[in-house]
Amino acid sequence: MNSTPHSAPPVIRVLIVDDHPVVRVGLRSVLSNTRGIEVVGEAATGHQALAYALQLRPTLVLLDLRLPDMSGLEACRRLKEMVPAPQVVFLTSYAEDASVVAAIGAGADGYLLKDVDGTNLPAALRTVAEGGTALDPVTARSLASAVRQPETAGKDGRRLDALSAQERRVLSLVAEGRTNKEVADALHLTEGTVKNYLGNVFDKLGVKNRTEAVGLWLRELRGNRDA
Repeated sequence: MNSTPHSAPPVIRVLIVDDHPVVRVGLRSVLSNTRGIEVVGEAATGHQALAYALQLRPTLVLLDLRLPDMSGLEACRRLKEMVPAPQVVFLTSYAEDASVVAAIGAGADGYLLKDVDGTNLPAALRTVAEGGTALDPVTARSLASAVRQPETAGKDGRRLDALSAQERRVLSLVAEGRTNKEVADALHLTEGTVKNYLGNVFDKLGVKNRTEAVGLWLRELRGNRDA
């Protein structure tokens, strides 16, 4: 009886985006030696990433959260607006829950830390290429689930209406994964003032921390887009 050979899965075409050359070299070394994965390009900035994505049409973009010219979250959102849109996996050193929530809210298909084992990274990218989600740490799975559920969007919107304009500005920057210092610099405030604003935000929204506040903010944004 003749057997029909299984066709090989399509090659995952990866665009690496990180402003540190050493990181890009290391990632290229790991991925280029992995069967079924081809590194098609490297970018050091968000604008380069967008240009190369249009030119090279990668299957997947491996993206740092912090870039010198724009937020990785903004780059992710713009990548996801392309047709066809590449899959996007963040590879970053920022493990804060709020950053994970913001990344998932921006449309990311995965969120990995830079200390991921070199043998686990290709497997995670294959999972994403096959339609799955790659998240690290494991607790990010529960966060992703919470962000993707819009059932409470109306209730969230009513709570957010209680925020002042400045409180909303602070929360929107926190939702981009920015630290208190970065929020303070962007709004020309002190870190102490930002902490006070966040305390007021938590009280008004009835949440315990920035992760819950960011999740609520992102659900409202998605609800407005879907309306």
